[in-house]
Amino acid sequence: MRDNIVAIIPARYASTRLPGKPLIEIAGRPMILRVVERAKQAASISRVIVATDDERVFQVVTDAGVEAVMTSPDHATGTDRLAEVAAGLDAEIVVNVQGDEPMIGPSTIDAAVAPLLADRSIVMSTTCEPIESIEDALKSNVVKVVIDREGFALCFSRNPIPFPRSAVLEHGSIRAALRARPELLREFNKHTGLYAYRRDFLLKYAKLPPTPLEQSEMLEQMRALEHGYRIKVVAVAHRSIGVDTPEDLKLVRRMIGAA
Repeated sequence: MRDNIVAIIPARYASTRLPGKPLIEIAGRPMILRVVERAKQAASISRVIVATDDERVFQVVTDAGVEAVMTSPDHATGTDRLAEVAAGLDAEIVVNVQGDEPMIGPSTIDAAVAPLLADRSIVMSTTCEPIESIEDALKSNVVKVVIDREGFALCFSRNPIPFPRSAVLEHGSIRAALRARPELLREFNKHTGLYAYRRDFLLKYAKLPPTPLEQSEMLEQMRALEHGYRIKVVAVAHRSIGVDTPEDLKLVRRMIGAA
């Protein structure tokens, strides 16, 4: 365990599809506390902080004995909220663990941190996992990442990338192509909602102006790529499920309740 690696979990109460999402109960515990449990199990993490703009979330978290920080309600992104907390830390590495990932694997968190420990030139890293269903390949809430030969991200998108053009021309649509050739699913990588940053880079990154692809796709990580920074991507076997919709919530409740 390293004292200079801190996990920060942004937890915003407002959510269009799932109001009060951090406090929604999953098998008897608020979602945010399930995420905290996962982060604390990661071997590389020595400190876990919840960053929120809501007194209700703050109260639930602190009542459970977990460290929390009240942040500005005016942040446009989770990265901004993260940076506000990181500015007051002495940590070398800051890990952004999404507050709606109650099944994030502790090993996945450790995998995201590993490149920054191994190579000081790497300033930002994340993870990806296999896509195993046609629905996930086509679903806009499942973000895909294309990776170069050195393991760095080339692009992130809500659309299925890389696009299997020849198969689509042959079968008429991407859904038909994937049904006819399910092996094409192996070409897709699901991006896990998890990032590790060097603290100094995170503070710089949060101040960069938004970029066209970031705004088009509504994906913050595109800002780093569009400004010329590289993001290391580590493939992991553990499957995560971000809770974005009522359907996701039902699935996670079923899986955790059966565990």
